[in-house]
Amino acid sequence: MENQYKKTFPDLMAGKKIIYVHGFMSAGSTHTAQILRDYMPQATVIAPDLPIHPEEAMELLRNLVGTEKPDLIIGTSMGGMYTEMLYGIDRICVNPAFQMGATLTESNMMGKQVYQNERQDGVQEVIVTKALVKEYRDMTEQCFSQVNEEERQHVFGLFGDADSVVHTFDLFREHYPQAIRFHGEHRLIEKAIFHYLMPVVRWIDDRQEGCERRTVFIDQNTLADGYGKPKSSLHKAYEFLLDNYNVFFVCPAPTNSPEAIARQQEWIEETFSTPAWNHVVFTNQPQLLYGDYLISSTGNDDFLGTTLHFGSDEFKTWEEIITFFERLGGQ
Repeated sequence: MENQYKKTFPDLMAGKKIIYVHGFMSAGSTHTAQILRDYMPQATVIAPDLPIHPEEAMELLRNLVGTEKPDLIIGTSMGGMYTEMLYGIDRICVNPAFQMGATLTESNMMGKQVYQNERQDGVQEVIVTKALVKEYRDMTEQCFSQVNEEERQHVFGLFGDADSVVHTFDLFREHYPQAIRFHGEHRLIEKAIFHYLMPVVRWIDDRQEGCERRTVFIDQNTLADGYGKPKSSLHKAYEFLLDNYNVFFVCPAPTNSPEAIARQQEWIEETFSTPAWNHVVFTNQPQLLYGDYLISSTGNDDFLGTTLHFGSDEFKTWEEIITFFERLGGQ
């Protein structure tokens, strides 16, 4: 499958191993695994074919983890359910099907089912019976059994806000704090991988490497036009900055108008989605911020780093902001 964004992340997870755990009726040959390989060419992405029986699948995965010692595990749907139980490793569960028994029956997946991707064993169809559904119900009862404070920091959950198949955001959040919504449906398409999954992989890789990127603060007053829509080239600039910087949004925190805080948070979440999760700072004293760059339409001369006066002759639009940071080369 061709990389539609014509972009790779050559340094991301370089020299590391990633296990990708596919969803129900998929296989290791899924396009998702290949997209991950394309985006992270210096990482090794291992994507096994899972047995249809959940106990056998978990045994295979645990043995694989023991043998390969991966640095990261990414699982989608059913694979997200399995991934949660592979404790002790950094993990990303995408639209995890923690209620597989109910999902199978409610999604009309009983009877003969055909695999969506070619399997190495040549099997192309299976019969989903009530007995198999019970196996999945029994397996999902084992989820979250070893959650502790350390595990809570190991696991991210990504949940499509238009997912019509599984709805486990609240269940996940009961056990893990890093629950994040993204703009997408149940199936993990390339757009979602590029815009929402890869930033989370970057957070994990940075933490594993002890990498502290330079910080860019973006003032809320630079984001929207007079109609409340994102300003021209804002998304382009944000995507560019994410490649090299730790980017935060700075918003006022009106003491007598807490609902304004909620509105700002909602606008940023809707506009930027996953990469903005936990990257919003509410303060009425922006001069107290400690970072490298502040992009603001007001002066903020007291900021200790470099202030880029958005709207000035030098930085009239986000295109000029992009040019400035391009010249810095990530510094």
